[in-house]
Amino acid sequence: MRVVLVVAVTVAALLAPPASRLFAAGAAGPPGIVAEAVAGAVDGAVGGAAAGVRPAADGEAVPVVGRTWPVGVRPRVLRGWEPPAAVYGPGHRGVDLAATPGTPVRAVADGRVSFAGRVAGKGVVSVELTGTGDPPLRTTYEPVRATVPQGAEVSAGEVIGTVEAGGSHCTAPCVHWGLLRGDTYLDPLSLLPPWLLHRGPSRLLPVLGVPLP
Repeated sequence: MRVVLVVAVTVAALLAPPASRLFAAGAAGPPGIVAEAVAGAVDGAVGGAAAGVRPAADGEAVPVVGRTWPVGVRPRVLRGWEPPAAVYGPGHRGVDLAATPGTPVRAVADGRVSFAGRVAGKGVVSVELTGTGDPPLRTTYEPVRATVPQGAEVSAGEVIGTVEAGGSHCTAPCVHWGLLRGDTYLDPLSLLPPWLLHRGPSRLLPVLGVPLP
């Protein structure tokens, strides 16, 4: 089985066109976005092989600047971040969050919309996060129909689009949420503080001097 997977990954890598050829074919968007879209397509075709984007560096720090989830209050994580061991290795370069079509998609932190449009048939929105270094961290969301233009300044929690009905690589409706610094993929959940990641259900506590109903 491993031999078959290695052969499939190798063939996919050799046949995959470079980003420049994708642009020539009409796939508009920055190279990082194109690489991410190609990675998603190859993931589905050969069970997790990705386009040529660097795996995350060990111990690379991510500032906790997130103030909200991209969708909902505490969405179900259908598939977590699985960093590949090598550029073309198997893995999952982002997090899949359960979300029905039409669900509002929000910026997780303050930033600037660096891309809003379609790549390889999918709606993609990318936001460069303010104050996160050079190059800045960049969050990506797909499949999303953008409601903000490229270049717009957005605040944490601001709606940047809605979940599209088609284009998802999940078995159930979802949003693929990615995080990059330059051409390196990172775990987007690392943007969120513990109180957002692990918040349990609200409970009403008794108040001294106030009778129970």
